[in-house]
Amino acid sequence: MFNFLSRIYDTFATIFFIIFYPFVAIARLHTGKDSGTRRIKLGLFKNPQLGEKVIMFHAVSVGEVLSLEKLIKKAKETFSDYKIVLTTGTKTGQELAKKKYTNITDYITYFPFDIPFAVNKFLNKITPSIVLIAETELWPEFAIQCKRKNIPLVIINGRISDKSYGSYKKLRLFFAPILRLYTKIFTQSNIDNERFISIGTKPENTEVMKNLKFDVEKIDSDINLEKGDNKVLIAGSTHSGENKIIISAYSKLKQSHSNLKLIIAPRHLERITEIERILKEYNFNIGYRSKNDNFIDKDIIILDTLGELKKTYAICDIAFIGGSFNNTGGHNPLEATIYNVPTITGPSIKNFRDIYGLLFRANASKLVNNENEFIQYVHELLTNDEKLLNTIKNCKSIFEEQKGALNFVIDKISLLKK
Repeated sequence: MFNFLSRIYDTFATIFFIIFYPFVAIARLHTGKDSGTRRIKLGLFKNPQLGEKVIMFHAVSVGEVLSLEKLIKKAKETFSDYKIVLTTGTKTGQELAKKKYTNITDYITYFPFDIPFAVNKFLNKITPSIVLIAETELWPEFAIQCKRKNIPLVIINGRISDKSYGSYKKLRLFFAPILRLYTKIFTQSNIDNERFISIGTKPENTEVMKNLKFDVEKIDSDINLEKGDNKVLIAGSTHSGENKIIISAYSKLKQSHSNLKLIIAPRHLERITEIERILKEYNFNIGYRSKNDNFIDKDIIILDTLGELKKTYAICDIAFIGGSFNNTGGHNPLEATIYNVPTITGPSIKNFRDIYGLLFRANASKLVNNENEFIQYVHELLTNDEKLLNTIKNCKSIFEEQKGALNFVIDKISLLKK
């Protein structure tokens, strides 16, 4: 039955590709969106000669690429005799992968088009001993050929959103045979596990692994800004336009919270001149981390040093996570949550939507749409001790619930790889 159905799909996918792909390629060339990756995705790239021991990770885009960082490093350490390959599906994901992982992986490339010719070429050149797909990427042809070639195919950090679940259920007859081609599916939660089973995964092939993104380690903090009895608000990884919002909000909060201090940590240090220009409109005492200034005589300290943001979160009471009041898509809130610091984000969180979903449900983080909502929430935390303490407890609880995924996956790789 498997051979019969797979041949039908192979034929259909090939015909569909032959008919429609030329139109897509022409359209992308015409609009200037062609990225020159077509040959790679067709499997027409130089054989990297990786050998027979290869662990392959796939991350479709930026969020998934970021989530794999600690796992890839751990895999490289644990399986030192294996080559590490990382694939992505998008250009932005590829760019980030090459920026972050060139020194710890052996090969980075694009995931192939899901057609027989391309997948076969790809697998024959990469020769993976195991393939680990981050989150939920279902590629029928890729799964079919991994099954034929006896390559273990595993979903890690698997999840199905509320929005996607309805579509999967309606198309269960299509997805169930595909899901059964996967060797194992390891999910983020019991809910995700139940959803995979309800759309066709065999119960014995699924297991809850928790969430890889929560395997964050605390960094011992040697930051001393003479905080004293003050409350410290930090704006971490801010982008253009956000500094104006934060400084304006701080000036209004300061009127009723005289002991409130602010740390501004721009994502890019060249933004410091922009921050200084904004601050000229206000009468604050400004300090700089590079000058060892502190809160004894400063209202605001600009973090103008590299590599200190994570450990600076440890001395703060409330954290705004930047890149969320523009189209950046946010930055990782767990860098603050690990220190039991309540976080606030703007509406742009596409890069960390699943993490924020967990934090929101645990009441460990808050999404605000504008400056007024930001002011209101900070004011609530500063005036309601019970709410602040409960939010801090929620930060601690969510980490205790979610940690452990990294070692889980490493153990499973040991068992499943060829």
